[in-house]
Amino acid sequence: MPLPDTPPLSVSELNRSARLLLEGRFGEVWVEGELSGVSRPSSGHVYFTLKDDQAQLRGALFRSRARFVGAPMRDGDRVKVRGRLSIFEPRGDYQLIAEAVQAAGVGELLAAFERLKARLADEGVFANARPLPCPPRHLLVITSPSGAAIRDVLAVLAARWPMVNVTLIPVAVQGREAVPTMISALGLLNRQSSLDPSRDAILITRGGGSLEDLWAFNDEHLARAIFHSRLPVMSAVGHEVDMTLADFAADVRSPTPSAAAERLVPDGRELAQRLEALEARLRRAVQARLDAEGQHLDHLRARLRHPGDGLERQRQALAQLSGRLARSIQARLAEAQRRQAQLARRLAAHPPGRQLALADRRLAAASQRLTTAAPRELARHRERLAGVVRELQAVSPLAVLGRGYAILQDAQGYVVRRADDTAPGDRLAARLGDGRLVLQVLRRDTTPRAGVQSN
Repeated sequence: MPLPDTPPLSVSELNRSARLLLEGRFGEVWVEGELSGVSRPSSGHVYFTLKDDQAQLRGALFRSRARFVGAPMRDGDRVKVRGRLSIFEPRGDYQLIAEAVQAAGVGELLAAFERLKARLADEGVFANARPLPCPPRHLLVITSPSGAAIRDVLAVLAARWPMVNVTLIPVAVQGREAVPTMISALGLLNRQSSLDPSRDAILITRGGGSLEDLWAFNDEHLARAIFHSRLPVMSAVGHEVDMTLADFAADVRSPTPSAAAERLVPDGRELAQRLEALEARLRRAVQARLDAEGQHLDHLRARLRHPGDGLERQRQALAQLSGRLARSIQARLAEAQRRQAQLARRLAAHPPGRQLALADRRLAAASQRLTTAAPRELARHRERLAGVVRELQAVSPLAVLGRGYAILQDAQGYVVRRADDTAPGDRLAARLGDGRLVLQVLRRDTTPRAGVQSN
């Protein structure tokens, strides 16, 4: 069989292409069937098989989504699964990646919930994110007065922050009256907020229950009322896995009523311990500062002296300096008087007139010697100069030239000593005893006579 024209695909390339094609073709789907082979490994993911009487489909519910599934998934349960089709590339397994799982009997409610959730999200109803004060000055709790939620909230608040001011707004949290009463309570509290500015937070809450029990909190009118509330709203409905439209519309969502109370107020005992620790640290810091300042004060006190002590020391130093100055002046005056007497004795022993007369006689004798010696020295130096001139004339090349000889030089001024240093046609200069000739070489000969011609 001939080889194909196009290069073959690797297994990983084929599985990747199939996954992309499958995910792009189907997108998100709802599949109904019976659960089989449900397993929960330590990773927290849930793996299962969804089947009917003719076929089966592998599925995976990852941990990030599994925690939002309230009902347990058991073999034999009939469920509706929302997810997307994909292929696990390393093994090539075709599977359904689940996003939500619900019992088959409540599928329409969840579908309606998802549609309403998407529409409200597009309108921006879920955009609230105002922070709630911690602790609030006056907490307004909208819930059933007989439910477990208010008891849990009050118990946690009393244990953590008993001084918080709490007002219960009794409403129905289930049934046909639930939505109108909760919306009316929200409107009343917002209208009264200007009368009592200390009312600064609203908690809307109830305990857990089935999807039908919590359905009042999925009403779009209630979600809009929460969104438009001027007071910040915290929602705590059901258990951690339950998510309602009220949770999305609120500024803050808490998984349970007890967790909401913990987030609303600090732990008074923990704060008391922190205050005690801070007080102890402050006390130690103050004591350390007092000790350091006391040591500094002792040091300054040791350095501090009475002003009279300083003045006395200065007076004594001034007296010493005055005595030294007087003694120094007396000593210098005595020395000056002694030197003056000595100079007077020397002046008397050597009067200036006598010294001037002696100097005049010495000057006259020196002038006479100079007058006598100058002609003799001049004649002696002239005779020496004449001898040197005679010696120079005896060795001067000009004297040789005067006897009929000449010095030949080339165009560069170098002395020509051999015939080989010239060439026919060269111009030479001949220096004579008296004057100078310019010559041209006609020929060159090894005999002592060289033929030259004068210009």
